[in-house]
Amino acid sequence: MAELDLVAAGHICLDITPEIPDTGTPLDRLLRPGSLTVIGPAAMSTGGGVANVGLCARKMGLSVALMGKCGDDLLGQTLLEVLERTSGESQHGMRVAPGETTSYSVVLAPPGSDRIFLHCPGANDTFTAADVDLEIAASAKLFYFGYPPLMARMYGDGGRELAKLLAGVKSHGVTAALDMALPDPSGAAGKADWPAILQRALPHVDVFLPSFEEILMMLRRDEYDRLAGGGDLLAHASIPMLRSLANECLALGPAVVMIKCGRHGLYVKTGAANAFDKMGSAKPAAKEWAGRELFAPSYRVPKVVSATGSGDAAVAGFLTALLRGADPATAADYACASGGQNVQAVDAVSGIKNWDATTAELKGPRVEIPDALQL
Repeated sequence: MAELDLVAAGHICLDITPEIPDTGTPLDRLLRPGSLTVIGPAAMSTGGGVANVGLCARKMGLSVALMGKCGDDLLGQTLLEVLERTSGESQHGMRVAPGETTSYSVVLAPPGSDRIFLHCPGANDTFTAADVDLEIAASAKLFYFGYPPLMARMYGDGGRELAKLLAGVKSHGVTAALDMALPDPSGAAGKADWPAILQRALPHVDVFLPSFEEILMMLRRDEYDRLAGGGDLLAHASIPMLRSLANECLALGPAVVMIKCGRHGLYVKTGAANAFDKMGSAKPAAKEWAGRELFAPSYRVPKVVSATGSGDAAVAGFLTALLRGADPATAADYACASGGQNVQAVDAVSGIKNWDATTAELKGPRVEIPDALQL
């Protein structure tokens, strides 16, 4: 089998994003019971870590295989049709489960406001390690797995299925990357024992890519609940807090931790040189990567259209740069650049540019970050 750069596996869904006009009307007034609000056409696109990361990386020049699971219903047929149009042969690793429901999201992204997702997990909840074709995964330099908090079998039973999958991939000498999603705090995923899940999974992970909100909730639930009550959780992010969270993750096994910090940018911390010894086929030069800490501010963009998938685009930029031999600071710049491209389009993928065009944006202006995030 021909060698691949990247396998993107895990959560996949169909995103239905209605165009909400920029009228200045607050979302809670647009969605009043019994009312009718005229909006624009809906964009139909793939969503979830599999499609968002995989297709963004493909647009940046990587050879990619997608491994998700959908049902054989009409939504599943639509999902596969969209993938066929946008990914060519990349979707051949997809699993179609007879009688199951395809996952979908209704994405409400009003101008000037954060997104609201109405999400049905569908076949993602039955996804197991057996749904990954290890022969294809073994042919890749890097295996990405995304969104286990939105996949019941992956976080259930203390994360044993997730750990089994990642250990199986690592046994083939492939570099493993793990991305997260913010679970519903009041749902089953929000009540799962995430410290225990991470203790099982992270020894088999080389690159860990959570957001600030996600890792704070998973490792420090009480602090998350207290700070989230104030609304803007990112306002409380600081270098000491990010460093502490990253160190806790690094101690469990990964060589690289990248924490996405939304509009501010992203934080990267790496382990000692010996942490890179087990990293597998995408291992970078330890002398460039070991013992690093940095914060990369986001790039300024003319207009934010939608932030749907912006974190996934940043992950794609980071992993693509890693595979192309970049150092940590440059990889973080590519992550910020691709994240900035993402927010200028209504869907998660269409705004992403190729590698050369993204490279040309690396000297662009950055946002000002709070003093608390200055290193």
